[in-house]
Amino acid sequence: MEQLSTEMRACADLCQTCATTCFSEAMNHCLESGGKHTEPEHFQLMIACAEICKAAAAVLLTGIPQHVFVCHACAQICRACAQSCQKIGDMQDCVDDCSVCAESCEAMSATMQKAA
Repeated sequence: MEQLSTEMRACADLCQTCATTCFSEAMNHCLESGGKHTEPEHFQLMIACAEICKAAAAVLLTGIPQHVFVCHACAQICRACAQSCQKIGDMQDCVDDCSVCAESCEAMSATMQKAA
């Protein structure tokens, strides 16, 4: 098991923030707005993003080297969620948090080949 680096702790924090934002926006803003905000593809993506971010945060905090695989998946889902929220509009907090989380997770998954 590897020691938790400052970067890993920071990434876990960003993942948790993103999870909270996506879930809260989905359950509040999207459900209240309706229409394109609650279309299945968008709404399911937001919930998936919240869940993978929670999982990534938890795995990062374990300190296992395989965190890179979860971070890779998290980055991809966060990017897709940010794009969907940008396209829908009026969801800048989600766009911002997903984008920042994706960047951090991409950095964490850059060592994926070493863990394989």
